[in-house]
Amino acid sequence: MGFCSGRCTLVFLCTLQLLAVLERQIFDFLGYQWAPILANFLHIIVVILGLFGTIQYRPKYIIAYCVWTGLWVAWNVFIICFYLDVAGLSKESDIMTFNLSLHRSWWREHGPGCVRTEVPAPDARELQDHAYISVTGCMLEFQYLEVLHSSASILLALLGFVFACYVISVFTEEEDSCKY
Repeated sequence: MGFCSGRCTLVFLCTLQLLAVLERQIFDFLGYQWAPILANFLHIIVVILGLFGTIQYRPKYIIAYCVWTGLWVAWNVFIICFYLDVAGLSKESDIMTFNLSLHRSWWREHGPGCVRTEVPAPDARELQDHAYISVTGCMLEFQYLEVLHSSASILLALLGFVFACYVISVFTEEEDSCKY
């Protein structure tokens, strides 16, 4: 049998989503981005729930996964708008850290090809040994890396949604055909 059912495909897509969100979670932790950390954590839980529902033939769990997928797509659209400074949002704001710290995306200073230079603060008494950080030579700016991450998440979520709807319809048909 060289054919993969919708159920098999949904398991594969959920696994890909888990890998993608775990990678994203690591980099959000490195940048102390608390809002994305929380959203990623919820996404991990719901994807595992959807995976469990798919494997155990539990359509209600898959429905919960479908509902969350819509919220996940909306969150990622917000992330894209945030990093591209759309609709009054600014990547310079502290909204991703819940205004608790001045941390930014980890990719800002550690992106591919970036050269990070620390310059001592002119008045070290006020800033308590803080330094200004200059980043130059990046092959791809950090905001575009964040947008790529979110775009990939949206693509996986939309594919997952489509296959989840298909699997739910298959489960429902099987349930209806079993009744006498």
